[in-house]
Amino acid sequence: MESNIEDFADKAISHALDLKCHYCDVRAEIITKEGLVIENGQIEHTVSMFDRGLGIRVLNDGAWGFFSVSNPSSIAEIIAATDAAVSSARYYTKKQKIRLASIPTIKDKIVFPVRKEPDIEELAKIGFDCDKIIHEKKRIIKSSVSIGYSKTKKYFANSEGSKITQEYADVVSELSATAHESGLTQSVDSTEGGRGGIEKLSDEKDIFDTAKFVSEMSSNLIDAKPASEEKATVVMNPDFVALLTHEILGHPSEADRVLGKEMAWAGGAWWAGNIGKQIGSQNLDVFDDPTISGSLGWYGYDDEGVKSSKTSLIENGILVNHMQNRETAEIFNAKPSANMRATSYKFMPLIRMACTCIGKGDWNPQEMIRDVKSGYLVSNMKVPSIDMKRYNWSISCQFAQKIENGELTDLLRDVIVIGTAPDFFKSIDACGKDFTVRPITNCGKGDPMQSMIMGNGGPTIRAVATVKSVKS
Repeated sequence: MESNIEDFADKAISHALDLKCHYCDVRAEIITKEGLVIENGQIEHTVSMFDRGLGIRVLNDGAWGFFSVSNPSSIAEIIAATDAAVSSARYYTKKQKIRLASIPTIKDKIVFPVRKEPDIEELAKIGFDCDKIIHEKKRIIKSSVSIGYSKTKKYFANSEGSKITQEYADVVSELSATAHESGLTQSVDSTEGGRGGIEKLSDEKDIFDTAKFVSEMSSNLIDAKPASEEKATVVMNPDFVALLTHEILGHPSEADRVLGKEMAWAGGAWWAGNIGKQIGSQNLDVFDDPTISGSLGWYGYDDEGVKSSKTSLIENGILVNHMQNRETAEIFNAKPSANMRATSYKFMPLIRMACTCIGKGDWNPQEMIRDVKSGYLVSNMKVPSIDMKRYNWSISCQFAQKIENGELTDLLRDVIVIGTAPDFFKSIDACGKDFTVRPITNCGKGDPMQSMIMGNGGPTIRAVATVKSVKS
């Protein structure tokens, strides 16, 4: 990282302390992004971005203040930005002063591994090859391939003496295929990638296999049947489970939501006040883990300088913890869980998922299906709809199959799964061995809205929910 931006961060802290602030932290970041979107064999648009700046956060007289500055070039700019952060804190009065849980002072540098350095020309070639594969099916009328990388150098320092540098790269591709015939249109998409280099498009799942899959499945769905509405046993594959975990387990586990601090724009959590209570079956284990290597939620320290570690949220169906920052940890008498993150230096950090997952069980997924007399296998995430407290939910899947006497039969289209959180959690009777983490690239939270990347996942699970098709 450029030494002057680190010096600027250190100067902001010293100036904040001169102004008698109780606490100050600074995130200095240098971010590079390159990418492109290919549609039907043509480049639709490109992305090339370089950003450099600091986010200054102060705790002054019991209230937070924040100010960011892009591409600073002088100490005078840093002093002015720090003054602005302090001034913003003075606009707020608190009936109850903010207290921060204590954490160790850390001095560390982490460079995350990259086996194959990201290169936009090579990624473009991969993208065009994927686009060509998608169009091999004659029913395909539209393809879309978004592919690119980002590189981030982040320096964190606080008034307690921590100085932490992290350097990492992310490579992500989003593929979509749209098929049309006889007045019916069907689309299937998939996202691949993670923290690392170009190898992230071939490690867990080969990107060309994904291109073939979205093409074939969207084409096959033209011949699929709609589902009748019924409450039934539902087997959910890991990709669908990833979105379900994100929406009805991850978000309500964020302590700021539990406290009602996001009700105005993002909602709360139905299980507020239920720590220590049974909220699901004994088969349900949920955790958040920023140490899962290769995931988009992999990091060494969060944006408060808290060292990452696995946090258990639900154990054997019992709610045991929430995702905590230093402020909420004091309220809940808990430890900070390293979940404080911001999209970039331009934003205040928020409590965010890192890699939130349902724990694996001991079932073979095929055995889970063979054990079902009548039900459904629902596969691959699509669109969620969740109420403000994450209690009532519905999530559409990209495709489903009927299960009859333990066998997969009809392919089904336009399927949506509906349930209420407590009833659904209590009905989980089997979790598979096939644990998978999927990339999430656009989770929104906060005001102003911040879009964040992360991982979510789990195994195949079996439970009870209502299934129906949303189109005739």
